[in-house]
Amino acid sequence: MGNEAIVWLENARRGDVATVGGKNASLGEMIATLGAKGIEVPPGFATSSTAYRAFIAANALEPRIRSLLADLAARRGTLPDIARAIRQAIVAAPWPDPLAQTIVEAYEALCRRVGETNAAVAVRSSATAEDLADASFAGQQETFLNVSGPGALLDAVRRCFASLFTDRAIAYREAKGFDHLSVALSVGVQIMVRTDIGGSGVMFTIDPESGFDRVVVINAAWGLGETVVQGMVDPDEYVVFKPFLSDGTLVPIVEKRCGEKTVKMIYGTGTDRTRTVPTAKAERRRMVLCDEDILTLARWAVTIEEHYRCPMDIEWGRDGANGRLYIVQARPETVRSQEHDTALRTYRIKDKGRPLATGLAIGDQVVTGEVCLIEDVADQARFVDGAILVTRTTDPDWVPVMKRAAAIVTDHGGRTSHAAIVSRELGVPAIVGTGDATEHLHSGQTVTVSCAEGDTGFVYEGAATVAAETLTLTDLPATKTKVMLNLANPGAAFRWWRLPTDGVGLARMEFVIANRIRVHPMALVHFDAVEGEADRREIEALTQGYADRTEYFVTTLAQSLARIAAVVHPNRCLVRFSDFKTNEYAGLLGGKAFEPAEENPMIGFRGASRYANDAYRPAFALECRAIAMLRNRLGFTNVAVMVPFCRSVTEADKVLGVMAENGLKRGEDGLQVFVMAEIPSNVVLAKAFASRFDGFSIGSNDLTQLTLGVDRDSDILAPLFDENDDAVRWMIATVIREAHAAGAVIGLCGQAPSDHPEFAHFLVGEGIDSISVTPDSFLAVKKVVAEAEGAAARLRARA
Repeated sequence: MGNEAIVWLENARRGDVATVGGKNASLGEMIATLGAKGIEVPPGFATSSTAYRAFIAANALEPRIRSLLADLAARRGTLPDIARAIRQAIVAAPWPDPLAQTIVEAYEALCRRVGETNAAVAVRSSATAEDLADASFAGQQETFLNVSGPGALLDAVRRCFASLFTDRAIAYREAKGFDHLSVALSVGVQIMVRTDIGGSGVMFTIDPESGFDRVVVINAAWGLGETVVQGMVDPDEYVVFKPFLSDGTLVPIVEKRCGEKTVKMIYGTGTDRTRTVPTAKAERRRMVLCDEDILTLARWAVTIEEHYRCPMDIEWGRDGANGRLYIVQARPETVRSQEHDTALRTYRIKDKGRPLATGLAIGDQVVTGEVCLIEDVADQARFVDGAILVTRTTDPDWVPVMKRAAAIVTDHGGRTSHAAIVSRELGVPAIVGTGDATEHLHSGQTVTVSCAEGDTGFVYEGAATVAAETLTLTDLPATKTKVMLNLANPGAAFRWWRLPTDGVGLARMEFVIANRIRVHPMALVHFDAVEGEADRREIEALTQGYADRTEYFVTTLAQSLARIAAVVHPNRCLVRFSDFKTNEYAGLLGGKAFEPAEENPMIGFRGASRYANDAYRPAFALECRAIAMLRNRLGFTNVAVMVPFCRSVTEADKVLGVMAENGLKRGEDGLQVFVMAEIPSNVVLAKAFASRFDGFSIGSNDLTQLTLGVDRDSDILAPLFDENDDAVRWMIATVIREAHAAGAVIGLCGQAPSDHPEFAHFLVGEGIDSISVTPDSFLAVKKVVAEAEGAAARLRARA
């Protein structure tokens, strides 16, 4: 057939979708335009749509295909039976000699180009209507890896042709309104990257869950990439903050999570081109990518996104023989990038049962229903419409049953697995990578699937009480008073990136320590003193891979806080140093050996008093190192720090001294240091405190408690606990006035402004600089603040 049947990838462009399909057009575009920018794509060629149509015509297959599709439309057969009949007809058809010769000659030329005889190639389908901005055909047609020799190549190409008529491909074209015979198939033939002895994975140029557009999310596993795409493994996950990638001095990796990676796909032998084998224990514990490779891939992802001018879904591989990275596919992301929501749907869960399984949350919904456990796709007829599908993993054959599910739970898979991608596209909440859901859940069991609590999804026993609320983001008023967010959970932070917030007014370090680090910092400094074998084993498991156990604390804390800081950058993110009470510290792994027993921990050894005390000082040094890493190595100089429960100016001076010893000197590199105003002494000596700190944040709960002498946790005294009490208002008004007189800024973090609109009016009337509230209260408080500012302006005008 000559040149019409073959297009070398370097000659293809993104406008050639009708000739070589979206996948191959994209590869050609990258080779031709992005190679000069350092992006490497394996060489190869593509069979054209002309070649596909010539094959169909030479074997007079079109009438047969049309007849079978007409039977499907008239319901004279099932989709699986008709699709199978079409594929069998194509696979059984012989190759026209001229077309076969053209493909073989191109393959031999490719082999000469790389200096190999019968070089191994990847053979991938590329539909000619594929990967448009609002439609993705990814995963619907076949891919064949480690194909070697002319005969094997021709067989693989023909099977790719046949895969244009898989069940899922036919159903998808029907749903999108594509005419089946107007879509042709191109087949890409690329030199195999030796990822079988290296690693591979998928990356998105936005967060695939929240749509947060300033991060690159990378998944990685050992071996060939099919294990990641098919959800066979729980991969590593790396999250990189895009705005800092141009600064070569920074390492803006805001998350590194080591997946289990229990299996890997490698080259097979004989007719088995690939096989799946268990990974070694050492491989499971080790990250697939080093920091340098993570940053290289992230920079490539940004370059590709900028070139295509849209969020991208990219497959990559690292050759284990030469150590080089390659891009093997790139297509537009077709779910989150198509959302233009002006509203956020939030969920609150109450009365939830015990957790039965946990994994990665896909989506942000909460669903209650009955489990339907299906372990084999052949049994999908047993699925009950509207039930919660529980299975080991999914592939494209599961799509019909996934469409009928209220939620999906799988044992295996990461954020870029088939189950995750399809769930997003269907708008169905899913929890993937639970590890053991099929062991603990059974058909007919009532459970609540929650994807609304951050990046971890939970399956709770029984039916929980769920309250849903829609937050509308349009027509928000501008306010002079800053309205900021209280955030604690790094895993949930990205959900709130669309809120027009003025920053984070309170990021609680202790939440990260309790939920992500889980270990008492002194137990890492003095591991030999840890009591209890169970605690010692768990600490050893958590800190595996760290030469110094304290680095686990520093790195995890810095990266976790970075996720919060990233959401509001470049606005200020105010991180409060740890503010556990002694009984809470004792509850951390290894904590009992390092904490005293106190009768009243609420007003005991907490906050600033700990930081310069020998009993905690080495641990506070770790907190300081984490902040230094967050600002200097990761790049988040928008982070300021706050000292809680500082009883006296003497204590303040000691803490500032210890901070300076550990690389955090107020004013150096723009570092701002705040203090909580939550003790009456902070108000009485506000001028003295203001000379030592850049600002105050009023902690209304503790200030109310200590002003009125009311235990805020006492049920009996609950009616007396009132932030609106005149004494508390006097304290707040006084500290605002004194702070401003000393040139310091002052805000309030707490629920009072959202629970009591009149309290917000009071704060605005006193001239407070900022109010920080939980994300679900943000819009309501923003409107109340605007009303209060309007009322104050009217009063001034009348005066």
